[in-house]
Amino acid sequence: MAEIVYALCALTSMACAVLLIRSYRRSRLRLLLGSSFCFAMLGINNVLVFVDLVVVPQTDLSLLRSLVALIGLGGLLFSLIWDAR
Repeated sequence: MAEIVYALCALTSMACAVLLIRSYRRSRLRLLLGSSFCFAMLGINNVLVFVDLVVVPQTDLSLLRSLVALIGLGGLLFSLIWDAR
């Protein structure tokens, strides 16, 4: 059951990233670009969770997962600060 949840979380994050990119292409708002980057990184993070816990449970990918999530959230934070000016 947990495998299904991991896969659905990854698909949902990637779908949000695609929708945000489509909105960015129409409106050219930088905040949408930062949000789409963040959701893409969170989608990759969710794929890594699936790989880490289901495909190869004997290896520890937690550092890589955390790094990908940090990069995504850092990009969103940068976008928020940049638009606040």
